[in-house]
Amino acid sequence: MASLFESSRLGDLVLPNRVVMAPMSRVRAAAGGLATPSMASYYAQRATAGLIVSEGTHPNPVGQSNPGTPGLHTDEQVAAWRQVTDAVHVNGGRIFAQIMHGGRVSHPDTTGLQPVGPSAVPATGEVFTPTGPQPVPVPRALDIAEIPEHVEAYAESARRAVDAGFDGVELHGANGYLISQFLSSNANLRTDRFGGSIRNRIRFAVEAVAATVDAVGATRTGIRLSPGGEFWGVAETDVPALYRELLTELARLDPAYVHLEATTDHEVLLKLRRTWPGTLIMNPVLPMGPKQTGLTEAEHWLELGADLISFGRAFLANPDLVERLRNHLPLAPADESTYYQGGDNGYLTYPAHQYAA
Repeated sequence: MASLFESSRLGDLVLPNRVVMAPMSRVRAAAGGLATPSMASYYAQRATAGLIVSEGTHPNPVGQSNPGTPGLHTDEQVAAWRQVTDAVHVNGGRIFAQIMHGGRVSHPDTTGLQPVGPSAVPATGEVFTPTGPQPVPVPRALDIAEIPEHVEAYAESARRAVDAGFDGVELHGANGYLISQFLSSNANLRTDRFGGSIRNRIRFAVEAVAATVDAVGATRTGIRLSPGGEFWGVAETDVPALYRELLTELARLDPAYVHLEATTDHEVLLKLRRTWPGTLIMNPVLPMGPKQTGLTEAEHWLELGADLISFGRAFLANPDLVERLRNHLPLAPADESTYYQGGDNGYLTYPAHQYAA
């Protein structure tokens, strides 16, 4: 079994360990979706991770899900991100940008635009807006002629990410956002080539990855998936078949990795590991569930064949997480009240482990 603390190759990168910082929304961007000096410090503090995957960045204006999130679709945003990537690299780290199109999980009060999705079916729950949580509105169903524009948005955002100094990109195909909506059997009610059968429902995801691979190269392209996840009210019929076919098609494109969340049965995940021939990043526990990923869960999935292990909440309050795991040091708890409140408190204020004198 590989050790969590031994090096690993990911595309053209050599990672010093197999610990991945998972993408987590922190909504600290400035107006215009611009990265800030505080964001540069936040990611630099965590640069001992083998790989950092950034918070979700919107690839176009209508793709923004929440206020306070950064973008990667303007020259100003590219310039602002360079302070982040420079800080991570100076501290010896590697960072991919997660490209996240919210699709129907958005609100006109945030973007000034009606959200879009595969069909005119609203998500469940409330979405953050500049004036507080509001019910998610009914999205406008994308015309088939518009779909290539949104496929290309991922590719163009990836080009901008590389220009901004990122080592690669991860397409957010999980958690009920646009790619996940196309995979869904209840958010996607289309009867054209992008809906209905499994082959049609995976088409948007495959085309988005293919366009991104063409734009920045396979070694700089990954995708995150949540098989069977029910975020924002999405449902997927025949999860094993859906993801088996998706992974089979993605394998033809040879992306750098697939990043799976533990959102379905253990046996299904094991079968998907056997289906996927490339590098697998495994997020071993349900995102935002009652348990956080620890060393036990990480080693379990390394033994089962995962190549890299992503840690989410554990990285919030433990910028030195790799050292804490390596030396079996206690993990500090995160203050949930500061997750999305903005400012540096609960963002830059968590210290490294203090050894006794």
